[in-house]
Amino acid sequence: QVQLVESGGDLVQPGGSLGLSCAASGSDFSIYAMGWYRQAPGKQRELVAVITSGGNTNYADSVKGRFTISRDPAKKTVYLQMNNLIPEDTAAYYCNARRVLASVVRENYWGRGTQVTVSS
Repeated sequence: QVQLVESGGDLVQPGGSLGLSCAASGSDFSIYAMGWYRQAPGKQRELVAVITSGGNTNYADSVKGRFTISRDPAKKTVYLQMNNLIPEDTAAYYCNARRVLASVVRENYWGRGTQVTVSS
């Protein structure tokens, strides 16, 4: 079992920056791929960024060059640094921990989310 708690959501002006954190507790943090997803009102949840246990990263096209995902195994925390924010980034942001073995998702955990609002 893994428990995930997000923090850092806020109201920010367009062009601004914000950093999100996700603290994990429970099972061995290092074996999970960690991701950030977001869901805007009336839209489906979408992948923002993911970082594997080995440190490989992948980003949605809409955030490439603006967002950076990282993880600190010692603190069991994953981060999402968001720069040059635009109103379309407004959403609830969710942390995800996933363990895949032989192409099958064995474990999948979600945090409760943190709200990011980009508005002037």
